[in-house]
Amino acid sequence: MSKTTVVVVLGFAAAVLAGTVDAQQLPKSGTFALNSGWKAVGETTQAAEGRVFGWGAFYGVTFNQRGSGPFHMGTAVCNYTLDLSGGVGPGRGTCAWTDADGDKIYTDYNGALTADGVFNGMNQYTSGTGKFSGITGKAPFQCKALSAQGHFGCTQQFEYRLP
Repeated sequence: MSKTTVVVVLGFAAAVLAGTVDAQQLPKSGTFALNSGWKAVGETTQAAEGRVFGWGAFYGVTFNQRGSGPFHMGTAVCNYTLDLSGGVGPGRGTCAWTDADGDKIYTDYNGALTADGVFNGMNQYTSGTGKFSGITGKAPFQCKALSAQGHFGCTQQFEYRLP
C-alpha cells in the first residue's frame, strides 16, 4: 500500500470511529424511561403488633422503553429498609444502576408501599461513572408487587443533566 492510501484509510477509519463515539454520547440533558423487573431478597422482623421492619436488597434488570439507549439491557442492585404498619409505609435505600457499557448511576431513593402492593417514590442521583460522570437529576418510579415471593415490575422516568 502506498503512504497516501494508508493515510486515507486511517483517516476514514478515524472519522468512522469518531462518529461512533459521538453517537454513544448522551445529550447534556434529557429524559428516558425504563421498564424493570426485580427480585427482593431480605428479612423482616415483627417490631410490634401489626408493625414490621424489613431490610435487604433488590436485584433487577432494566430495559429502555425505546428498545435501545441508556440502560437498555442493564442491571441494578438496591439496598432497602422498610417500616410497615398494617402492610403500608415508607421504604428507602440506595441503588447502583449499570448500563450495557458498564457505566453507572448511583441513587438514593425513598417511597411508600400502599395496601394494594404499589411502591411509588423518587430516585435522586448521587453520582455517576463514565458517560454519567457529574450527572444530576431524579427518576420517579412506580413498582407493583407481582408475587408473594418478592417479584416486582417497575417503571422509572429518568430526568438528567450532565456537566
